[in-house]
Amino acid sequence: MSAEHTHLPPGVEVITTMPGAGARIPADAEARSVKITLAPGDPGAPPHRHPGPLFGYVTEGEVLFELEGQPPRVLKAGDAVFEPGGDVVHYQGGNNLADAQSQIVVTMFAPPGTPLLTVLSADELAERRHLRFDPSRG
Repeated sequence: MSAEHTHLPPGVEVITTMPGAGARIPADAEARSVKITLAPGDPGAPPHRHPGPLFGYVTEGEVLFELEGQPPRVLKAGDAVFEPGGDVVHYQGGNNLADAQSQIVVTMFAPPGTPLLTVLSADELAERRHLRFDPSRG
């Protein structure tokens, strides 16, 4: 724990920090707190992008998470998540558990009036295929 967090009252815990986050937030953005609850085995939304960065954590279960250019990973309850938003594709955000629900809570910073997410077309997915993580490419 860093020195700035040593004098917190009982029951207050800093889960994680994101240095430089302010530089990623669009001008005039609004903050949106979003809770995503995934039923057992729910694959989540199809590949999409968000209008701005988001920061949050898994509150329950396990979420299979994949961003463009990164290998898929499993986030467990208590793990933090960051997405830069903008042009980066969010490929997976589904429940990794077949027998229990999972939940993630995020705060997104986005221009007012923009959608929470925009689903990619099959054509755009095909055009961006080279940007998705592929372990065979090293």
